[in-house]
Amino acid sequence: MSTTAPKSSLSDGLRFAFGTLTVLPVTVTRWDRAAARGGMLCAPLAGLVVGAAAALLGVALLAMGAGPLLAAVASAAVPAALTRGLHLDGLADTADGLGSGKPAEDALRIMKQSDIGPFGVITLLFVLLAQVAALFQAYDASWARGVLAAVVSAVSARLALTLAARTGVPPARPEGLGAAVAGTVPVRGALLVTAAVVAAAAGAGTLLGTYDPVRAAVAVAAACATAELLLRHCTRRFGGITGDVFGGLAETAATTALVVVSLG
Repeated sequence: MSTTAPKSSLSDGLRFAFGTLTVLPVTVTRWDRAAARGGMLCAPLAGLVVGAAAALLGVALLAMGAGPLLAAVASAAVPAALTRGLHLDGLADTADGLGSGKPAEDALRIMKQSDIGPFGVITLLFVLLAQVAALFQAYDASWARGVLAAVVSAVSARLALTLAARTGVPPARPEGLGAAVAGTVPVRGALLVTAAVVAAAAGAGTLLGTYDPVRAAVAVAAACATAELLLRHCTRRFGGITGDVFGGLAETAATTALVVVSLG
């Protein structure tokens, strides 16, 4: 009798993506590698919902007379709220682990502690400042540019997770989210999703102006490239990926995309 897990459906993948990457009330019905594969392939869709919520709040504040700075702060806060701050916490823990300069085992132990060290605090401070500053510049240019920035950054953040879960990237620990999703996504599938997201971002950019399709596409590509650099560094330092590394990758990709969209 075969012990191979049954293939997951689109519903299983969506439930896994939204149930693990957001706080939305979605029940994860399957927690196996087949469902994890579908979930990581659907991760950008979860980002689309998070980004749309962030953009909606930002535009609503602008419509009520708020300035672009308040809209930017609100749009930066929504992704944190919809993830219970887990990605930001992962970013801080990853910074503490990398900044410690200790061997992999000790660094992973530091990352698992509940407190945040100086490297984590400094990293969080500058990343959040960069996100708010970039969103402010985007909203100051136009409400549409702000919407594009909020959505593209959130989608890029989750796309980075799709790429990080590809075959060949090992987990650093035998347990946790990193172990559950590491190596589940075929490289071809990750590349196809990436191409689809880049094309969709460029299509959304056509609604703004002549150069915005290029800006949006470059934002996604730059976000993926920056996250890939961090992924490779973490894999060398820790021996693989963890849930904290996933959070660090998401915030790194989101910040990079915001900066690129806000330029020009």
